[in-house]
Formats: sequence, C-alpha cells, structure tokens
Amino acid sequence: MKSSPYDLMMKNMLRQFVLLIACMRPKQWTKNLLVFPALVFSQNLFYPVLFGKTFAAFLIFCLLSGSLYIVNDLVDLNSDRRHPKKQLRPLASGTLNKTFALFMSLLVLALCLAVSLLLGFSFWILVGSYLLLHVIYSFYLKQIVILDIFSIALSFVLRVFAGAVVISVPVSSWLMICTLSLAFFLGFSKRRVELVSFGDKAVLHRKALGDYSISFLDQMIAVATSSAVLSYALYTISEETIQRFHTTALKYTIPFVMYGIFRYLYLIYLKNEGEEPENILIRDIPMILNILLYILVTGMIVYL
Repeated sequence: MKSSPYDLMMKNMLRQFVLLIACMRPKQWTKNLLVFPALVFSQNLFYPVLFGKTFAAFLIFCLLSGSLYIVNDLVDLNSDRRHPKKQLRPLASGTLNKTFALFMSLLVLALCLAVSLLLGFSFWILVGSYLLLHVIYSFYLKQIVILDIFSIALSFVLRVFAGAVVISVPVSSWLMICTLSLAFFLGFSKRRVELVSFGDKAVLHRKALGDYSISFLDQMIAVATSSAVLSYALYTISEETIQRFHTTALKYTIPFVMYGIFRYLYLIYLKNEGEEPENILIRDIPMILNILLYILVTGMIVYL
C-alpha cells in the first residue's frame, strides 16, 4: 500500500526531530551532572524539594547545552565536513535541515531562559552567563590558544555555581578549585588527542591547534593533574571539611580520584582516546566501576 503525502510528511518530520536530538549530543549531557555536587556535599540530597530544584536545573542545562551544540555545529559546518567522524553528524552530512535546526535551537534556548527564571533570578543570571559564554566561545574564543580551555573550564564552574544557587547554599572554595583543575585537565587532554590524531592537518580541524604543541600540552596536563589531585586531597583534610562532616574519613576517597585521573591518562597516552571524554565515562568499565565506588564510599562518609 502506497503511503499518502501526509504520512510521508509526518515520517520526515519525525526523522528530523530524531536527528535534531542526536545533534544535541545527549552523551555529553553527563557534564551537566556538575549541578549535583553542591546538593550532595551540603547534605541535602534526600530533601525532595531541593533535589527537585537541582534536577530541574540539570534538565535546563541539558537542553541549553544541547541547543548550543547545534549552534556550534552550524558555525563549524565547513570544518566538520573535513573531519573523519564529525562529517557524519546530522548537520555536516546534510541529513538535518539547517533552517529547522536553527529555529528549534533558538526556540529551546528561549524556553530555557524563561523557565530558569522560575528557579530564581540568581540562577537565571548564571544560565544567561553560560549562554553568553558559549556564544562568544563558538564565534571567537575557541580560536584563541589557552583562552579556549579557560572558556571550557569556566563553563564547568558556572554549572557548579548554578547547582549551589538553585538550592541557596554557599559554594565551597575547594569545590570551585577542584572543578577548575579537573576542567583544565580534561580540556588540555582533549587538545592533545586532537593534535596527535590529525597531525599536520590539525589546524584545518581547529585553528587554535596550530598554536599548541605536544610538549606544551604535556606540561599543561602535568600541571592540571597535580593541581586536581592536590586540591582534592587538601579539601578532604581541611578544617572546614572535617567540621562540616564531623569526620576525617573523606581522605579515604583520595585513591579513587587518583585512580580515575591515572586511568584517564593511560587512555589518552596509550590508547589515544579522550577526544570525546563522555565516551570514556560511559564505556570504559574500570572508569565506571571506579566512579560508582567513589560515589558509594563518599555517600556513606557524608551521610552515615
């Protein structure tokens, strides 16, 4: 039986929506879990209202970041078509209509801004700052050496602050430092993998890669690694932390943090992975087990 024009139109629209969701990169939404540490470490995880607000903030950042990925793909359309993997993305391959993608991304961005205002003016300011930062990054900062990584790190910190603001708790200085260090570690690691993967053609993929070198990135990764481990270790044994949780036991979570970072270094240096950090978090079994054990042990220390 032949499909009617209406059926064909509905199938095409459904296909465009599926491609649109794929373009929003749901796998990368794991980064938005950064809104939860403030809830967890303020010992408010089991308060339904506060958990609900944090979860709402998480959903807003998922939709917001997903829409910004679409904008970013539209800006990088030509360079993505030269990339062996990115050329298969819906926009780069031409399977997703550009006008439809741009309209839907702007619509979702407007909705996110409107809904975020319901969670408080301070939260709305942070969401707006995150949006502004990514727009500037997509059009300008991503092409500037070092500032591209600083932009990524700042987007991590904004998520952490948003998670604290939405439940009206202060942001720990240690949490901010740990987040920055981790973001620098992931950002410089990603640039190293890109530089190794593309070699002489790296600058065609990303202009800023022409100003990086393997030796320079190795030094930056070493600094970020030391900073991440040291800042977390100092956090666990600080007087502020001991007084808050009435225990010194949080220091026993340091090995999990060290293993996670060392495992990541192993994957980027020996397996040449890390161009897409989210894949490591959802596919690498040792990393997944380590994260689950860290969550279990930390939860027991903080709440029991």
